[in-house]
Amino acid sequence: MNRDDVAWSGYWPAAPTPFTAAGAVDTDALASLMNLYADHEVDGVLVNGSTGEWFSQSDAERRTVAEVAIDAVRGRFPVVIGVSAYTARDSAALARHAETSGADGVLATPPPYVHPSKDELLAFYRSVSTATALPFMVYNWPRGVAVDMGTLPGLFTELAALDNVVAVKDSTGNWLSMLDTVEAVAGTVRVFGSFLHHRGLAALLDLGGDGNIDGGGVGAPFAVPFYRAVAARDAAAARSWADKYRALSGRLINPDYSGVYASPIPQLKAVMNLLGQPGGSVREPLLPVTDPTTLDHLAQIVEDSGIAEASRTAGVGSAV
Repeated sequence: MNRDDVAWSGYWPAAPTPFTAAGAVDTDALASLMNLYADHEVDGVLVNGSTGEWFSQSDAERRTVAEVAIDAVRGRFPVVIGVSAYTARDSAALARHAETSGADGVLATPPPYVHPSKDELLAFYRSVSTATALPFMVYNWPRGVAVDMGTLPGLFTELAALDNVVAVKDSTGNWLSMLDTVEAVAGTVRVFGSFLHHRGLAALLDLGGDGNIDGGGVGAPFAVPFYRAVAARDAAAARSWADKYRALSGRLINPDYSGVYASPIPQLKAVMNLLGQPGGSVREPLLPVTDPTTLDHLAQIVEDSGIAEASRTAGVGSAV
């Protein structure tokens, strides 16, 4: 497989997993969230990724979340299931379940905590990516797993050559390193990275790259039309949408993907709750955002950005 075997591009939310206040997976809220993404005309969704709090779920819960999301989407856009785990064996088992459940692809980070070497990473991805016939996305997430694959010479090129690998999600936090990834493999596999700004637009229009996968989808009313404008090669419209997106995301997320006011996932769910979206609660070890001053700051950002009104307006792909 290679990039031409999938049509993955544009703006994808990394979906949170809604939990009830008591800590249970809220399957009704999850289904509603998938319908919200369809209303926003997203180009795909990642389920059970970092934002999906896979680390606090049992394998049985992760399978339930995958099944509910796939059933709710009903083929309206691609669903890629995160199968990150500590061993290739565990990741492969989750991948096989995703395949039988009707997923369009699977994704995995390197195993967390263990700082694998280049050879160990190649062995891990060779095993997991061939566990099913599904298209596979490699996920570089240094903030979460303590290894940056972009610092290992030639690794992305070797990963892109694996049989089922069709995409890389490079969330390095080092923008120039992400551009190195684009240069190295964008002709072979899809590359999702940080492109929703003026510099990213220049890269998309000239160097390459395919899309963004970011936490929660709150910015979809600005990000979706950005990528529609990119596809139309309308740089002026794309810059305008990028400015709107940055006025929201730039006040919430730091360049290293940490949250400005709280941990990223509790902060995201607080914003979703302010917007009346089905984000639900977080699960331990994360804590919900309850501080009134912090909530006031988040509410002000929501108001200033115009995202609440944009979220209520149909036709997010319309012109500026």
